[in-house]
Amino acid sequence: MERWTVLRILKWTADYFGRSGIDSPRLDAELLLAAALDLDRVGLYLNYDRPLQESELDRYRAAVRRRIRQEPVAYILGRTEFWSLDLKVGPDVLIPRADTEVLVEEILAVTSRPHMRLLDIGTGSGAIALAVAHERPDWRVTAIDLSPAALAIARGNADNLGLAGQITFAVADLAALPAGPFDLLVSNPPYIPTGDWQTLMPDVRDHEPRLALDGGADGLTAYRLLAGQAPQLLAPGGWLLVEVGQGQAAAVAELFAAAGLDRVGVRDDYAGIARVVKGCQGCTDG
Repeated sequence: MERWTVLRILKWTADYFGRSGIDSPRLDAELLLAAALDLDRVGLYLNYDRPLQESELDRYRAAVRRRIRQEPVAYILGRTEFWSLDLKVGPDVLIPRADTEVLVEEILAVTSRPHMRLLDIGTGSGAIALAVAHERPDWRVTAIDLSPAALAIARGNADNLGLAGQITFAVADLAALPAGPFDLLVSNPPYIPTGDWQTLMPDVRDHEPRLALDGGADGLTAYRLLAGQAPQLLAPGGWLLVEVGQGQAAAVAELFAAAGLDRVGVRDDYAGIARVVKGCQGCTDG
């Protein structure tokens, strides 16, 4: 019987994933096999003709079975990369997306002043708070989430990255945010309209936490809560910055303006979709 080599099993799995409706069949096959063999993706091709041991095949087959059930690759691996930081993830937290890096870019762009006080609302895995703390080691970062399980993951990521001393983690509800003042309020809140839930891809709908995704009837519940509290929580010259879903930027910008924030602006992501809305408390023009 022909042995399973790295290249042969990659080709077989990519074809199997493709026939099963997996969006990125070859990439997913490579990521799962690299993890099973403790290699990186380049290492797979440097060892393309290497036969797999039975224990390696068992690990890989278990991962393939999970992916066929539409479990996200990041959950199978238990990790993902965000802002070039290695983060642990699991079903208690949303998997950080590359789109959210645009929000981090905007946070870093609105001010470079030292000793800023930042509140990350709905921190999940800690991705935003950790990226900012990594880039601004003198800033005081507070990261909150309603889920204690999510905060446990975020704290673990902070420990692993050597950033625990820069971030305060706390359980808190979006409807009653910690007292300020803060120089920056930032959030990637739930923004999927409840009625759209069943239309989501199975790997999102059936595996990622609904608490982090369901934004209420019109997807704007969290933005109303944020805009309503921002004037009381922001220091003069402070900023509120949020990620938004496709088609939501104009409505969120109106909420910010109605709350009395000025210099309200929108930033597109790299696909040209309006992705970040920001507004300032008491900023002057220019």
